[in-house]
Amino acid sequence: MSGTAGAGARLAVGTFTVVPVRVERVDRAAARWAMLWAPALGAAAGALTGALAAAGTAAGLPPALAALLGVGAGALFTRGLHLDGLADLADGLGSARPAAGALEVMRRSDIGPFGVITLIVVLGAQVLALGRLAEVSPWAALAGAVAAGAAGRTAITWACTPGVPAARPEGLGALVAGTVPVAGAAAATACALAVCALGLVRGPAFAAACAVAFVAGLAGAALLRRRAVRRLGGVTGDVLGALAETAATVALVVLTGAAAWL
Repeated sequence: MSGTAGAGARLAVGTFTVVPVRVERVDRAAARWAMLWAPALGAAAGALTGALAAAGTAAGLPPALAALLGVGAGALFTRGLHLDGLADLADGLGSARPAAGALEVMRRSDIGPFGVITLIVVLGAQVLALGRLAEVSPWAALAGAVAAGAAGRTAITWACTPGVPAARPEGLGALVAGTVPVAGAAAATACALAVCALGLVRGPAFAAACAVAFVAGLAGAALLRRRAVRRLGGVTGDVLGALAETAATVALVVLTGAAAWL
């Protein structure tokens, strides 16, 4: 692993997880690699979430409770970073203020009504969807959570490609905006999509459903990204977190719906 790629990996781990690492470089070159590593970390977070949901179900816990524990562990693994961003973006967009005012709302440490409602709906959807997959099979919960986690962080990678500006001249958004070449994002997406093969433990149809859910998650995040860029003028760290949670939630919901027909 090259020096820059290694520095990017450490930056990604330090940014997206609670794992203590020594971050030696914080520059745009390292940020590019960090955003390319993001899908792998998403798959790891999904594996943690899915494994706890699967283990809880196998141990006799109600699937919804097992899923709640898994989703909670996944949130702790990321320090709640993405959920915080989701709530902040919801408050900013819901404020109906011009871009500068909306960004100021997003800077605040408190969470407003739009943020609270959004968190309830998103977390509720994740828990119920993962719980339903756990009812199908513990392996389905694991494969689905991995695919959803990978989709969530792949959405971040695409938000860092050229043509997506930063909303502020400082902060995480400014550091990573435009750092990832489209070819790099496409390669990272292909690698992340490959984790959907884990669905083969339930059969080819379920693996295909994981892939469809992955793509649907990216599409949902792309719509939110377009809205955020138009409304705020670009992306921020909060926007990146919101994209991750949106893509993961859409992927889980779509996969749960597809699983009912398999």
